[in-house]
Amino acid sequence: MANDGSGQAEKTKDGDVSTDIGRDIRAIRQSKGMTLTEMSEKLGRSIGFLSQVERGISVLSTEELRQVAQLFEVPLSWFLVLSDVSEAERGLITRSGLRRMSGDSGDGLAEELLSPDLGGSYEVIRSVFAPGARLNEPTLRMTEETAYMVSGTLDIRIGERFFTVRAGDCFRFKEEQFHWENNTSEPAVAIWVVSPPIY
Repeated sequence: MANDGSGQAEKTKDGDVSTDIGRDIRAIRQSKGMTLTEMSEKLGRSIGFLSQVERGISVLSTEELRQVAQLFEVPLSWFLVLSDVSEAERGLITRSGLRRMSGDSGDGLAEELLSPDLGGSYEVIRSVFAPGARLNEPTLRMTEETAYMVSGTLDIRIGERFFTVRAGDCFRFKEEQFHWENNTSEPAVAIWVVSPPIY
């Protein structure tokens, strides 16, 4: 997955890793409300080139991909793990050892993408909330979200309404400000469905 050194990116065919990476880059960029023009300015690459990357026509060098990962605040492995997925399973299967991670225990929230990619109309995430963890500020996303509590307890606020949810409970909200806290001494685990994808 490298440039040929001449400034001309290698061509790729549909269905390969570059197509999947490009699709995920577009989904993350759009979820953050960033335009191609803004992305171009931040990365120092042309709009045309980045558009080709998102369509899987051109590829990024490893260093360029690292810059994209830093821009979107995701680990570089978020993109590189796609290289380890077999062609037959790409876009269909997510193996337990190849889940893409976001966040870490130091932040109080560790998340794994369960969906094979970000190409669909929704994504499925496994979220682990550390004891005492809390969202720093209420968040508003232009999404519809549903969560199923696998274990533990969360205090959540949806709009101006407050709830405590426990293992077996579900909740849903759409384009509303929300906030969560784990005010217990045990981790809380939730399976989160988000539409459209945000990671």
